[in-house]
Amino acid sequence: MARRDALRLGIVSAFGLSLFGRSSTFGSTDGRNKAKSCILLWLDGGPSHLETFDVKPDAPAEVRGPFQPIATNVPGTYLSELLTRTAKVTDKIAIIRSMTSPLGEHGIANQYMLSGYKPSPVIDYPSYGSVLSKVRGGQSVLPPYIAIPSIRGPAGAGFLGTAFDPFSIGGDPSKANFRVKDLDFYPGVDSERMDRRRAFVDQLEKFQRRHEEDNADPDPRFEQAYRMVTSEKTKRAFDLSLEKESVRGKYGLGSFGQSCLMARRLVENGVPFVTVDYNGWDTHESLVLRLKEGFAGAKVGVGLVPTFDQGFANLVEDLDERGMLDETLVIAMGEFGRTPKINTRGGRDHWPRVFSIALAGGGVRGGVVVGKSDAIGESPAERPVSPSDLAYTIYSLLGVDPSQELQTDDGRPVQINQGGELVKELVS
Repeated sequence: MARRDALRLGIVSAFGLSLFGRSSTFGSTDGRNKAKSCILLWLDGGPSHLETFDVKPDAPAEVRGPFQPIATNVPGTYLSELLTRTAKVTDKIAIIRSMTSPLGEHGIANQYMLSGYKPSPVIDYPSYGSVLSKVRGGQSVLPPYIAIPSIRGPAGAGFLGTAFDPFSIGGDPSKANFRVKDLDFYPGVDSERMDRRRAFVDQLEKFQRRHEEDNADPDPRFEQAYRMVTSEKTKRAFDLSLEKESVRGKYGLGSFGQSCLMARRLVENGVPFVTVDYNGWDTHESLVLRLKEGFAGAKVGVGLVPTFDQGFANLVEDLDERGMLDETLVIAMGEFGRTPKINTRGGRDHWPRVFSIALAGGGVRGGVVVGKSDAIGESPAERPVSPSDLAYTIYSLLGVDPSQELQTDDGRPVQINQGGELVKELVS
């Protein structure tokens, strides 16, 4: 690390400020995009397609599982009985039932789904939010890529460097004592002292530029960190108490529902990419308990699927009512699906050969089902879609040219997407 960079890092760390990505010119577009922003609902662990978007009522009992299909507001499209709210907005979402991947281990499967690249031992590929931060940059005081509540390894910036990692809010927004990390001054540091420190940094930067040959501009990461800490608008964007109680209640008062609401507030305030991390979907056992009931003795379904159903469906509906859905791409997905047969522990194991995801808004056609799995949900029967194809389509919808090249720190050019094709059935 250069002496100049080390000195800057020490100053920023002393202020207790996070480091955020620098702005850059908006990337090229193929004309199909409508999305200004993206909300990714990451269902970490691998949700069962057979208990959500691809029920098999005619399959043998050990395959079809315990839940029945219900009709949606799209004739001929059926979902799990646990997705009652999603069934009412199915005309606004698209379902891919033929996602397929060869990777069935969480770490590498996560990376493939979150980047569109198969993992490599020689290069760490960046995730969607980091690429968007690099190509488009931030247009507001808020960071261009925010993770709720925090980042998981494959959701990072990879070879783009830590400047393009997401800003993690670092807590549960459903808690009464929730506070966003690094959004307040250090104890004993008020706005007046912060202004004095910033003035000192400005003078130090000028001195360095006069005495060093690199002639670099002031570090935009520090500038963004400073603006966040001192911005009332930033604090308001994260403040869920400003929402009506009726709105908060519709999303669900738990962590996932309130995270979805916060994601809506953030894109409303100009954040290009928000990830909501909802974990616990690795259901190797006690499938009914974990997916439907949530805990033993629960009178109302508070399991994984009903909780997701409430947050996801209300997010789509809320964005639509506010006139934001056309410009906000919403994606709900995990790293793979679950085995066709229920195991001896009453659960399902990892199954990447075929699984389902859902998308809405941002130029996605509503009410469509892309692809089909076979009779027992074991393999794609029609229109297989790879994570590379999905990545190509997501970038196109966000106005990023998938063939655009990024560079590693040693100058190696790497295309944003390789080998993917547009899923034309999704694009309106």
